[in-house]
Amino acid sequence: MIRRLFVGAHPVRDNPTRRPAWRRAQGALPQVLLLFLVASIAFAQAIDPLPFKDHAQEVRFQSLTRELRCLVCQNENLADSNADLARDLRHEVFNLMQQGKSDEEIKQYLVDRYSDFVLYDPPVKTSTLLLWFGPLVILLAGAAVVVVTVRRRGRAAVTVTDDKPTDEGDDW
Repeated sequence: MIRRLFVGAHPVRDNPTRRPAWRRAQGALPQVLLLFLVASIAFAQAIDPLPFKDHAQEVRFQSLTRELRCLVCQNENLADSNADLARDLRHEVFNLMQQGKSDEEIKQYLVDRYSDFVLYDPPVKTSTLLLWFGPLVILLAGAAVVVVTVRRRGRAAVTVTDDKPTDEGDDW
């Protein structure tokens, strides 16, 4: 081997047992295909077809599920969530629609079961006042702190400059 290094033979390229790069890639092909197959099965399970009577009912279902929050994801609506509970709630909404319930009856059923948290736009009442007006209160409190701090620093700067003489005698 030492002789090969000095003579000029390349130990990796001249190795007769080493397979070419395209042959090594062929060995990975079944693994890539298996990965693609598993991913496609996972995406196929995410599709949840429901037998709607007509297009108007489908539009109503989509609108209603966009107004309801996924209780697992908490930041997605039922229409966009892939959680198991969201799928179950979509089926529940679909079944209630098939029973002839109105949108308000369906929402009230879910609110009775899961509280106002299931609604993306909860009603304004005493239990949700902090939810509706809390961010505004925090914003106003922050603005008040900034105003008070700026005024205090402005007054402190004025008193410091009043104590020092303005003419130091260094006129160039």
